[in-house]
Amino acid sequence: MPIDRDKALDADPSVREIRWTTRDVLLYHLSLGAGADAATDPELHLTFENGLTVLPTFAVVAGSGISAGEGTVPGLEMPGIDIDLRTMLHAGQGLEIHRPLPASGTATLRSRVAEVWDKGKAALIVLESTATGPDDEPLWTTTTRVWARGEGGFSQDPGPEERWSVPDRPADTVLTTVTTPQQALWYRLNGDLHPLHADPAFARSAGFDRPILHGLASYGLVCKALVDGVLDGEATRLTGLAVRFAGPLVPGESLVTSIWRDGPAHDGTARLLLHTACPERDGAPVLTHATATVRS
Repeated sequence: MPIDRDKALDADPSVREIRWTTRDVLLYHLSLGAGADAATDPELHLTFENGLTVLPTFAVVAGSGISAGEGTVPGLEMPGIDIDLRTMLHAGQGLEIHRPLPASGTATLRSRVAEVWDKGKAALIVLESTATGPDDEPLWTTTTRVWARGEGGFSQDPGPEERWSVPDRPADTVLTTVTTPQQALWYRLNGDLHPLHADPAFARSAGFDRPILHGLASYGLVCKALVDGVLDGEATRLTGLAVRFAGPLVPGESLVTSIWRDGPAHDGTARLLLHTACPERDGAPVLTHATATVRS
């Protein structure tokens, strides 16, 4: 069934209640390598329940992990969007944090299709979700870009042209993150149990030599690298992070993130431009079109 753009955009948001516990947050941090050097630095602010700080990117998995019951393979169920899930590719992720995330809590999550663009041979679907706390004040907003192969041809509007480049100068900071061979096995316990990230036979059937790391794991790893390497460990200073997923990463490979400062903003924040590549793949890009918003 073709995509019905008008129906998708006009539909009422879907609403569901989510909850998470300190255990969910601790598992998320451990799945990103927190406490890896426990003998010298256990990173207690991320790995111990007393005084626990929450990495902002936990928002993208909140409500889908241990406390939600069994994890599920992500799907897409929206009015006007009736597509084969096998055509879907997670193309990008954005996050805006409205206030620091509590280590445990509940929220109301409202999700909608924010835009659908016809790219000819594919559709680009933009989903937006906003979480509000029990006090009805917003906690975070996420934007998810989904590339649906073979689902174009439903309109004549490809959307705005999107240009991207990094500054023509050396990066102000370069951060290296080394993943572990079991990284994807840890990360999938946050809720995404897709076999692509665990089963070698399934990975080969999908065209990969072996299981690959979740895109959102790379996203979280870069978030942690920013907090550790640029923000002096102060996670609450990171208020926004947006990326495009440009290439796969195999657990055990490295992420090298180049960071350029793009000047202060009027509201007391600064904008950073980022580019993340894999040195084991001759510098192949992993995350592009990446920006972070940080409090000065």
